[in-house]
Amino acid sequence: MNDYRIYAFADEANPMVDQQIEAMLRNGLQGLEIRGVDGTNIVGITEDKAREVRRKLDDHGLSVWSIGSPIGKIYIQGDDFEKHLDQLKHVVDLAHILGAENIRMFSFYMPEGGDPAQYRNCVLDRLHRMVETVRGSGVALCHENEKGIYGDIAVRCAEILREVPELEGVFDPANFIQVGQKTLEAWELLRDRIKYMHIKDAVWDGSVVPAGKGDGHVPEIVRAYIAKGGRDMTVEPHLMTFGGLKALEREGQKSQLGGVYVFENADVAFDAACQALREILETA
Repeated sequence: MNDYRIYAFADEANPMVDQQIEAMLRNGLQGLEIRGVDGTNIVGITEDKAREVRRKLDDHGLSVWSIGSPIGKIYIQGDDFEKHLDQLKHVVDLAHILGAENIRMFSFYMPEGGDPAQYRNCVLDRLHRMVETVRGSGVALCHENEKGIYGDIAVRCAEILREVPELEGVFDPANFIQVGQKTLEAWELLRDRIKYMHIKDAVWDGSVVPAGKGDGHVPEIVRAYIAKGGRDMTVEPHLMTFGGLKALEREGQKSQLGGVYVFENADVAFDAACQALREILETA
């Protein structure tokens, strides 16, 4: 894959780290965007567990590119933000142990049916506080577009990155499709602030499909990303139900996984997602 650095949410292949390592090695990946660790979300593991994982990855020449945290996936109203900041501090400690330079995060769930503009100032204030929490740590906070949060569509993602310039951007084509956002328009608006990509595609009915098989214009955007010097990508299959999926979604949401694509098991689905990116890169 030339000098591209390809990582993955390998917990979609298997919840257990040993099997995640096997999945990454057979697909020639560089390492993890770490999210699920032996059945536990990354924010719930101890520092000792992080050291154990780091040793295993080091033994196989693999690294952790980013912490695939759920930081910012709380409601802007009603949830305990101060407790969430303490959780962020723990994630920074884990990032140092694991050697990760990034923490993936979000910009808070909006009340169902609420006008996001009403919560703009609160969102930005909290994002500034998150930035202050990690300042000087050497770890970057990377905002991902996601369904149901303030930064779900491109104009609000651009606003976040403009108003909180210390943040970096993660571009997820499938998530944009699932909120009705045209991805090429999103790319043109955000391209200069994107640090890395999640390789995930979807069709307009919301179903997730292998990269290049949906409406996300993933091949074109990957080529544009590479042309501007981008090299880091995380495969996020979402082609089968996997342990921890429910915890990633807002209450009441249910992802449509795989669409018309059917896979025998999680390993096969994971390998198919990696192969889809490999085919895109062959023509990049």
